Amino acid sequence: MESKPTRRLRVRFLLTFLAGVILASVVPVLSGNVSHSMASRYDDLSLFTSVLTLVRGNYVEAIDDRDLIRGAVRGMLDELDPHSSFLDVEAYEEMQVDTKGEFHGLGIEITKQKDGFIEVISPIESTPADRAGIMARDLIVKICPTEVPEDWEDDCRSTKSMTLFEAVSLMRGKRGTQITIEIFREGFSEPKPFDVVRDIVKVVSVSGKLLEPGYAYVRVRAFQESSDEELERALVEIHAEAGEPLEGLVLDLRDNPGGLLDQAVRIADLWLSDGLIVYTQGRRKEQRQDFLAHEGGTEPDYPIAVLVNGGSASASEIVAGALQDQRRALIVGEETFGKGSVQTVFPLEGNHGLRLTTALYYTPSGRSIQEVGISPDIVVPRVAEYAGVKRRRRIREVDLEGHFTQGDADPKASNEDVTDEDTDADNDESDSPDDEVSDHQLDRAVEVLKSWTYFDRLRENRLTPSLQAKALEAAPETTPENTP
Repeated sequence: MESKPTRRLRVRFLLTFLAGVILASVVPVLSGNVSHSMASRYDDLSLFTSVLTLVRGNYVEAIDDRDLIRGAVRGMLDELDPHSSFLDVEAYEEMQVDTKGEFHGLGIEITKQKDGFIEVISPIESTPADRAGIMARDLIVKICPTEVPEDWEDDCRSTKSMTLFEAVSLMRGKRGTQITIEIFREGFSEPKPFDVVRDIVKVVSVSGKLLEPGYAYVRVRAFQESSDEELERALVEIHAEAGEPLEGLVLDLRDNPGGLLDQAVRIADLWLSDGLIVYTQGRRKEQRQDFLAHEGGTEPDYPIAVLVNGGSASASEIVAGALQDQRRALIVGEETFGKGSVQTVFPLEGNHGLRLTTALYYTPSGRSIQEVGISPDIVVPRVAEYAGVKRRRRIREVDLEGHFTQGDADPKASNEDVTDEDTDADNDESDSPDDEVSDHQLDRAVEVLKSWTYFDRLRENRLTPSLQAKALEAAPETTPENTP
């Protein structure tokens, strides 16, 4: 879904884009290069050992060897790409908790600009933070934890010097314990303390309702372990309440940072009866994996409008891209985050983990959204832009240091090692799907559903069997030079 603050521009409490496949590496043995390659490798190991010995023997303070080794591992992974990282015990457990959608804490989604305070994206409904009056766009300027770390001089510490992971660790805690956070928001003359009592936070990843007779709304907040089951239950309830076939549905994926790949596939499969949903391509051609739709359980063929914005990342982009390429839905809103990489989490000894970029994913037509995102069919900007209010530019994948470029993701020119939370998704002012901006976008989506002309045209241009076959046959043939 964090080991280097300058690269971890955004983390949510809901994060981590996982792949269900662990790919094995095959090393070709070429007689002419073996000795030279092995010699270079031993030289590098010798260099590492020399530095380790010098630091251990001469640094001004004694340092635990384990800290040195783990620091070296973190540095190695930080050189790869923004989404590969070493997970220590706490981070590994945090990742597992996030995908299950239940934890003890406050119940807020947060972000952090580089060298800035922690910002609240939104409080999760009916959680301690929501009940305490925490609001979207609040700045958390100080955290006063229940148990103050021994090395702190004061009971509170500014979040400007914290990483997001540190802040999350401080705010989570046992149910019933209290924490104080200092909040600054527009209209405040100075930060104000908010006391919040921790509780069990169960994140409901899917919610749905009838907007009006014939037109339904479903919001998917994250792709967690049971999101597909939650969505199926929501759709059953909606159909029962409607009492007649739906005339249209809005699928809201705004500010959804992603999650589990298999969940994205299962959710897209609910509206697709055949063809590709997504395929992933790893380092070598034989590492391609196709994910196909199935006829069983497919929803009726009502019109769908998918709402997206700059906070819609990875798994969200898989669903939006599949429905767009298969001509099953129209995409409404703003350009998405642009995270087209897959991370595999490898368990390590000592309850540590390794999150490693192992593949890139491609939409049914063979396009990669890496760096560029999904472009909406109908662009609907935020209301604040109409009102002439200038807002900070959203941080996207293209802004992350060391990200794979669109050229790396070209399916005709990629075939070596490549990549999800992290949930890295977005790092900027976000408009909650419950505020006035999102209402404007939702209203526009409903208007689109009622405009049958769009969907008549859509049905006429469904992805043909020949195009689907062509996409299934397409596979990378060469290797990008700068992939790890």
